[in-house]
Amino acid sequence: MSYAKLAGLHPIYGLYTGFVPLFLYAIFGSSRQLAVGPVALVSLLVSNVLGGIVNSSSELYTELAILLAFMVGILECLMGLLRLGWLIRFISHSVISGFTTASAIVIGLSQIKYFLGYNVTRSSKIIPLIESIIAGADQGKSNKRLRFLRASGPLTAVVLGTIFVKIFHPPAIPVVGEIPQGLPKFSIPRGFEHVLSLTPTAVLITGVAILESVGIAKALAAKNGYELDSNKELFGLGIANICGSFFSAYPATGSFSRSAVNHESGAKTGLSGIIMGIIIGGALLFMTPLFSDIPQCALAAIVISAVTGLVDYEEAIFLWGIDKKDFFLWAITFITTLVFGIEIGVLVGVGFSLAFVIHESANPHIAVLGRLPGTTIYRNILQYPEAYTYNGIVVVRIDAPIYFANISYIKDRLREYELNLPNSNRGLDVGRVYFVILEMSPITYIDSSAVQALKDLHQEYKARHIQIAIANPNRQVHLLLSRSGILDLIGAAWCFVRVHDAVQVCLQHVQNASSSALKLASQASGDSADSISTSKEEQQRIKQDGFFKNLCKAKNGNADSGTEVQPLLRQNLV
Repeated sequence: MSYAKLAGLHPIYGLYTGFVPLFLYAIFGSSRQLAVGPVALVSLLVSNVLGGIVNSSSELYTELAILLAFMVGILECLMGLLRLGWLIRFISHSVISGFTTASAIVIGLSQIKYFLGYNVTRSSKIIPLIESIIAGADQGKSNKRLRFLRASGPLTAVVLGTIFVKIFHPPAIPVVGEIPQGLPKFSIPRGFEHVLSLTPTAVLITGVAILESVGIAKALAAKNGYELDSNKELFGLGIANICGSFFSAYPATGSFSRSAVNHESGAKTGLSGIIMGIIIGGALLFMTPLFSDIPQCALAAIVISAVTGLVDYEEAIFLWGIDKKDFFLWAITFITTLVFGIEIGVLVGVGFSLAFVIHESANPHIAVLGRLPGTTIYRNILQYPEAYTYNGIVVVRIDAPIYFANISYIKDRLREYELNLPNSNRGLDVGRVYFVILEMSPITYIDSSAVQALKDLHQEYKARHIQIAIANPNRQVHLLLSRSGILDLIGAAWCFVRVHDAVQVCLQHVQNASSSALKLASQASGDSADSISTSKEEQQRIKQDGFFKNLCKAKNGNADSGTEVQPLLRQNLV
């Protein structure tokens, strides 16, 4: 009943929403402890949107709230049937925390009117609420004898408050009033001409409901040792809302507080939901006359106490110490929700979340690997400063799938490594990079754009006399590289099982080619001793040209290999 009042509806619709959906979810849902019914956040969304369309006292307001339940149920069923639950993963925990914290503050302020004794503007923005509270301060000074009772509303239990009102009938404390007795009657939702204007709200409520319900259900499933089917969960919630809308229910979802009570009470099956539904049905049949004298401040106190736990300032402190980016997401969602309203807050939060996801995907982490002393293991040289690299060889690990959005960034980084040589401390000083080894174990996918870009990269490297080697691709990536012809371009002999194998082969080529190049350079220097026109730069060029010529011979198999390495990766096997 408290949440129905928050939604701007008659309290009876809160009981209706907590009746029929419980039975349907118990049959079609997958969680054994989740308690389905009205919740504060969804109620605030309903109030905020419908209040801008029609007056809350009109019959159309109630019809549109019931229609919203039908629309939300359709969307949830479609997402469950099409297995689209993964879309919700793009809303980060930081956004959810900032959004719920701001919403809890707005909900709390919207209920303070029942304690102050005067009306407060209905709004989902904090500035109009505060202005309305301040502007009406003079109105609350009347009837000083009862001011204490209104202020103590949050501490008043519903039973004690009802008894007090029943005995003393204080005129300054508003009560719930008459509540219809009996079960809800079957009726078809109306107001379908407003479907288009309600669609954005239905999508928003669906997202919030799924986040809240699936998150709670997964946590309870983990505690009780069973697996939760997210898509079945969506379908169960959808059926509950669709059928509930035919019995005068507004959008329902999983409640954190009621589910926690259900769990602590030892509920092990969906039968607990059916029992709750039977109890609410009994209350509708026999107890509604007792509810008429419940003080509205008592219902408001219930709402405020329920949303107090949503104020998650500890999460903001935690994020500030762990990840400034996530703290920024929390803060921007929190501020925009408070100032501009719930819809804008969610859109801004989700927009920034997606922007961060796209940025991380388009700018993946790339590491230069070095060999750990005394092992054949290669790790990030920034993480392990003791790891050493070899002159003329760069080992690069790309920690992401390669696709059209990040291939340009990857090529730029590889070019950077080529121009700005890492501080190599092993092997002969050859003055430049001749081998680039791509450690491909983290790469799970390569698309067609990346395939073409890799072909272009190979041609660019070939023009600059650089050989690409591939180490440890997974089966899917290896087959794609083979079918696209990249392995034929690079050469199947340059595809290895381990990074260490690739490094050893490259070292053999560097050492064999370097020894021959030194002989050529020495001979060239002797022949030009009597020539004043031959400069040091020219001698260095002759030395490097000789090195490259012998390196090419070594690549073609003319150099003798003295060190045995593990078998090279065959083209049809990973």
